[in-house]
Amino acid sequence: MKIAIISDIHANLPALQAVLEDGESRGVDQYFCLGDIIGYGPEPRECLQLCQDFAVNLLGNHEEAVLFDPVGFNPRARAAVEWTKQQLMSTDFTREENGVLWQVLDAMKLTHTEGDYFLAHGTPREPTREYLFVQDCTEDPGKVDSIFQSFPTQTAFVGHTHVAGVFQDGPRFMSPEQLDGEVICGQTKSIVNVGSVGQPRDGDPRSSYVIVEGEKVEFRRVEYPVEETVRRFRRTPLPENLALRLIEGR
Repeated sequence: MKIAIISDIHANLPALQAVLEDGESRGVDQYFCLGDIIGYGPEPRECLQLCQDFAVNLLGNHEEAVLFDPVGFNPRARAAVEWTKQQLMSTDFTREENGVLWQVLDAMKLTHTEGDYFLAHGTPREPTREYLFVQDCTEDPGKVDSIFQSFPTQTAFVGHTHVAGVFQDGPRFMSPEQLDGEVICGQTKSIVNVGSVGQPRDGDPRSSYVIVEGEKVEFRRVEYPVEETVRRFRRTPLPENLALRLIEGR
């Protein structure tokens, strides 16, 4: 069975559609989403609708902010959260139509275990809000070691930082390029960051996700019409820099 693990769509519908088309072309059987379907982007309703039947939908910090409170969010992110809430309660749609979307949010889990794989949005230790950055390997190795000790399986999958790659004991980080695009899990304890579908931050504007088949994890990059997403942003009051950063993958 082929499982696509995606994360951080951020209401970027063209990016999500491109990834789903790529997954279909690769024979993907199921989709697991690690959270942040919404937030920042211009089409939260449409993205939730596309994701509602995924096998797994986890709670990201942006879903948590919409459901509860945007703790720790900067002003631009907070503005996006408030606008997203308005879209999900829009009077242009029936109460029933809005209710379906809120039910998708309410049903999201914090973590999920699938065989020897542990899934979370942020880190296994703090599923919605904690970041595991590349620089933590050198600047705060104790933090990385503690996160490694916080999950019972050999492999964990996360998102949240929007930078794909693999953390291994040491600690060290290896990019997809250093791994020639794939890694075999189970040989050593590792944390795989799947990157971001809708807002990559590694200098590459293409969508990022992984396909898991058995112990093999394949990193995928998918082109999508970034300029179309930027145009859709401009139909909204969302801060323009949230759109412009997509062009450079920042």
